[in-house]
Amino acid sequence: MLPYLLGCADRGHRITVLSFEKHLALTNEEPAVRALCVAGGIDWLPLHYHHKPPVISTVYDVVRLTRKAFTLNRRRRFDLVHCRSYVAAVAAFKLKRHRQVPLLFDMRGFWPDERVDSGSWDLNSRLYRSIYHYFKRLESNLLQTSDYIVSLTETAKETLLRRPELAGRANSISVIPTSVDFSHFIPAATLRDTARAQLGIDAYAPVLGYLGSLGGSYMLTEMMDFFSVYKRRNPGARFLLVTMENARLIFGEARRAGVNQGSLIIRTAGRDEVPKLAAAADLGIAFKRASFSAEACAPTKLGEMLAMGIPMVANSGVGDVERVIERTGGGTIIREFNDQCYADALNRMEALAYSPGAIRAHARKLFDLNKAVDTYSNLYSKLATLNSERSRE
Repeated sequence: MLPYLLGCADRGHRITVLSFEKHLALTNEEPAVRALCVAGGIDWLPLHYHHKPPVISTVYDVVRLTRKAFTLNRRRRFDLVHCRSYVAAVAAFKLKRHRQVPLLFDMRGFWPDERVDSGSWDLNSRLYRSIYHYFKRLESNLLQTSDYIVSLTETAKETLLRRPELAGRANSISVIPTSVDFSHFIPAATLRDTARAQLGIDAYAPVLGYLGSLGGSYMLTEMMDFFSVYKRRNPGARFLLVTMENARLIFGEARRAGVNQGSLIIRTAGRDEVPKLAAAADLGIAFKRASFSAEACAPTKLGEMLAMGIPMVANSGVGDVERVIERTGGGTIIREFNDQCYADALNRMEALAYSPGAIRAHARKLFDLNKAVDTYSNLYSKLATLNSERSRE
């Protein structure tokens, strides 16, 4: 979220950030994040996140967040509160209800349903069933009372507008997908030779690339099967995975799929290193399990690789992915997970008349960070004006 907030601060908004941070991340990253916030004029107040015992720790953190938010509001009289996702929205909803602070609900997806679809919340458990219904009631209240709502995808917006809570409120929802800093994710061609030399990849070897997490509903099994088909067609192919995931999980899937471990290149990377490694790829892949909650998903990796001019193979049923591929001309979609569909997808890719420059130009229209910052900034100004008008009443 920091790039968005720095952009909004640069446009004149005074911003206070309340966030929960894991102890290790805070220890490692606080100096760098603090320096960015100070330089950008953002007041950052991190709170330590607790994860044990389950549920009770979350309730404890929400109480702390709510108390801190109310204390800060008494001192600073916020023009609006911008909450990302549902847990933070508990505090934001109370500020809206008790102090009439305008509320921007940045949904980031259908979070309660994500937890169920990923298996994190088993609805056969009375406890998790109660938690799920609590957050669904909160969701309904937020849709009814928020002054503005942000969705990651057009698909999710269409679903939301069928909800009775939003009848007649189509103008109260904006779509801001997970955006990309195009000055950071530069054309892959400019970095390709250096990336391949760094990774020990032959200049002519076909490379399939993947960025990001492999947990939850990301489909490592199916992606490894796709690579198996890709490698049979291109014997010298390599599979580059830039991820924080444990390599043993990846190697296990490779053995199952009959993929030689030597064909895999696994790297961890901070934000600065990601484009320098991703540039080695000829084709990107992003498979995520389709579900109701996936309608609201905007995979970051999709925008980042398209921004670099790297075409993608992805599956249908996930957010706006199919629309993005169609609009950018940057890849192909699969609808079934089997070897024949993978081979057909590769045939389509070989026949695809694409230009990396054209893919990047089309992706910029959809994912440019500056466009997203402009939208957030305009929403902030609109809600600040609304707050001023309410104060005069």
